[in-house]
Amino acid sequence: MPSTAILFGRILILLGIIGYGFGMYSGNASITALIPAFFGLVLMVLGHVANSNEGLRKHLMHAAVAVALLGFIAVAVRLGPRLGTIEFGAAFLSQLLMGVICLAFVLLGVKSFADARRGRSD
Repeated sequence: MPSTAILFGRILILLGIIGYGFGMYSGNASITALIPAFFGLVLMVLGHVANSNEGLRKHLMHAAVAVALLGFIAVAVRLGPRLGTIEFGAAFLSQLLMGVICLAFVLLGVKSFADARRGRSD
C-alpha cells in the first residue's frame, strides 16, 4: 500500500503541475491549480515514511486514505452543487481528475485494509 500511496501522490503532483503550467500558458495562473500537488505531496511523504517505518505503516496508510478522502470530499463539495452549470474547462477537468484519483485511492485503501483484516483472521 505505501507504493500505491507514492504512485497516486506522483500522479496528483503531476496533475497539479500540469494545471498550473496550463494556467501560466493561458495567462491566468493561480496557486489553487496546485492543490492536487499539495495532496499528492502529502500522500507521497506518508508512503515513503511508511516504507521506512514498519511499526507505523498501518497508521500512516490510514492517514493517507484519510487525506485522499478529504481530497475527494473537497472536490465533491465544490463541484456537486454546480454540476448543472459547470463549464468544461481546464479547472473543471483538473478538479474532476483529482476527485477520481482520490476516490480510487480511498477504494484501494479500503480493499487493502479489508484484505489485511481477512488475512489476520485466517
